[in-house]
Amino acid sequence: MIGAIVSAVVIGAIIGALGRLLVPGKQKMSIGLTLIVGIVAALIGTLIAQAFGWADTRGIDWIEHILQLVLAVVGVLLVTRMGAGRTGRTGRT
Repeated sequence: MIGAIVSAVVIGAIIGALGRLLVPGKQKMSIGLTLIVGIVAALIGTLIAQAFGWADTRGIDWIEHILQLVLAVVGVLLVTRMGAGRTGRTGRT
């Protein structure tokens, strides 16, 4: 149980950080929010991959990881857009 939590946090941090790196411009997100976006993207991506049978392959599950990364990019975009609208910022730097 502890191992699953630790691995979810580590994978979420990697996926969230990669998602932020792929979004152009500067994102005003905390590290904690990046971690949450990454964890959620990793979990949803894994669930979708398992539903379609993409997670049961030999070796590295590239489709699953790409799906997780795409979901992280979408999550970062949603969070930064919602934050910009809520605080009155225009999103321009």
